[in-house]
Amino acid sequence: MSDERYQQRQQKLKEHVDGRVAAAQKTGGVLMVFTGNGKGKSTAAFGTATRAAGHGMKVGVVQFIKGQWECGERNVLEKLGVEFHIMATGFTWNTQDKEGDTKAAQEVWQFGKAMLEDPSYDLVVLDELTYMVRYGYIDLDEIISYLKNRPENQSVIITGRGCHRDITDLADTVSELRPVKHAFDSGIQAQKGIDW
Repeated sequence: MSDERYQQRQQKLKEHVDGRVAAAQKTGGVLMVFTGNGKGKSTAAFGTATRAAGHGMKVGVVQFIKGQWECGERNVLEKLGVEFHIMATGFTWNTQDKEGDTKAAQEVWQFGKAMLEDPSYDLVVLDELTYMVRYGYIDLDEIISYLKNRPENQSVIITGRGCHRDITDLADTVSELRPVKHAFDSGIQAQKGIDW
C-alpha cells in the first residue's frame, strides 16, 4: 500500500473516530458486565478497579463465591485503599450447603447494597454476582432495583458466567469472554500470580 493510500485510509478512520467522540455527550456512571465462559472476567474487573484507584477514585469490591485463599488482586488493591468484602465460603460445589451459602451471600450482599447507595463510591465491583442470581441466593429484582437507583455518577462492574438477561439489558457495556483454549484443559494446575 502506498503512503498516500495509507494516509487517506487513516484520515478517513480519524474522521470517523472523531465524529463518534464528538457525538458522545452523556456523562455519569456506567454499568459494565464481564460475562462468558472464558477466563479473565474478574481480571478485567480488577484491572478497571486498579485504573480507578490509580486516579484517586474510591473503589469497593464485593466478592461472591470466592473463599479465604490468598488473592493477588486484593493484596495490591487493599494497599491502594480499595475496600473488600468476601463471601468467603468458597465454591458452591465444595460447600454443597444451599442454606449456608444463601446466608453467606445475603450477608455479603448487605455491603454491596450499602456501597450502591453511597455516592462516595466511584466504582463498585460485584465479582461473581451472576451465580448468586442463578442459584437464587439473591433476588434478581432487588439487584436490578439497587443498580437502577445507585448514585448517578457511580460505575458498577458485574462479573460471572451466564449473566441474567435483565442485567445485560440494563448494562451500558457488556463484554463476553469466549474460551478458545485453557491451560487447565491440558492438565496444567492453576498458578499463583497467573490464576489467583
